[in-house]
Amino acid sequence: MGFLVVANPEPVFSLFKGELQKLGYIDGKNIQIELRSAEGKAERLAGLAAELVRLKVDILVAAQTPAATAAKQATSQIPIVMAGAGDPVGTGLIASLARPGGNITGTTGLTAEIAGKFLELIRETMPSVKQVAVLANATDPFTKPFLEQLQLAGRGLSIEISPIMIRETSEFSAAFPDMVKRRTDIVIVQPSLQRRAAAEMALTHRLPAASPTGQFTGEGGLMSYSANLADLQRVSATYVDRILKGAKPADLPVQQASTFDLAVNLKTAKVLGLTIPKSILARADRVIE
Repeated sequence: MGFLVVANPEPVFSLFKGELQKLGYIDGKNIQIELRSAEGKAERLAGLAAELVRLKVDILVAAQTPAATAAKQATSQIPIVMAGAGDPVGTGLIASLARPGGNITGTTGLTAEIAGKFLELIRETMPSVKQVAVLANATDPFTKPFLEQLQLAGRGLSIEISPIMIRETSEFSAAFPDMVKRRTDIVIVQPSLQRRAAAEMALTHRLPAASPTGQFTGEGGLMSYSANLADLQRVSATYVDRILKGAKPADLPVQQASTFDLAVNLKTAKVLGLTIPKSILARADRVIE
C-alpha cells in the first residue's frame, strides 16, 4: 500500500495505521505500507506518486487534495482512497459523491463547506475582527473553492477576506510583516501549507492564527475548527479493507465528514494577550492549556 502526503504525515498516518490494525492489517506483517511525504513541496508530489505506481502498490491512499490529484494523474488503474480531500467534485477528482466513477473514492472533510461556521467562531472569539488574511496554497486545486466559500461567508459577516497566495514556505517571511503592516486581525492558514511554520511565524509577529484542521492548535496555532480526523481515518481504513477484499472504488460513495471539532490553544492566547470567551471554551472539544 502506498500512503502519499503533502507535508508532515502525523497524526494522520498514525491514526490511519491504528484503524487498519483494528481491521487486522499490521504494517510489516500482513501488509507493507510505503509512506511518501513531499515535505511541504508540492512539486515533489507527482514524482512520489509515480514512484509508488512503479512499486506496483495494490492501493494508494492520498491525504488532502494535492496528494489525491497527484495520485490520479499517476494512475487510472490502481485504486485510490482519498483521506480527507477537499471538494473532490469541484476539483475534478471524482464525478459525484454518490457515484465517484473511475478508480477513486474515500472521504472529504467539508473544509470549504464549513467556512461560514469557521468565520462565525472567529468572530465570537474576537468580536472586533474585521480584517482576515488567508494564507492560501497557490499549487492546491482546492484553493479556489476554499477561498470562494470564505469570501462568501466574509461578505455576510462584514469581514474583509484578503488572500495571500503562497508557493513556498520561504514566502512566509515576507507575508507576515505585510499582514502586520496592514493591521490584519487574524490569519487563516490553508491546511495543505506548512502549518507549523505558519504558526511559529504568527507567534513571532504576535498575530492570531487559525486553520480548518485539528492539528493546527497542537502546532501552536490559536484555534481550529475542522472535521474529526479520527473519524475520517476510520472510514478511509474501512474503504481500504473493502477494496482489498474486492470492492471497486467506483461503487463506493465518497463519505462526507459528519462530526466536527473546535480546538483552542490557551498557551498561544496568553502569549498574544487574548482572552478567550467562556462561550468558546465551553463549546471547545479540545483546549490546550
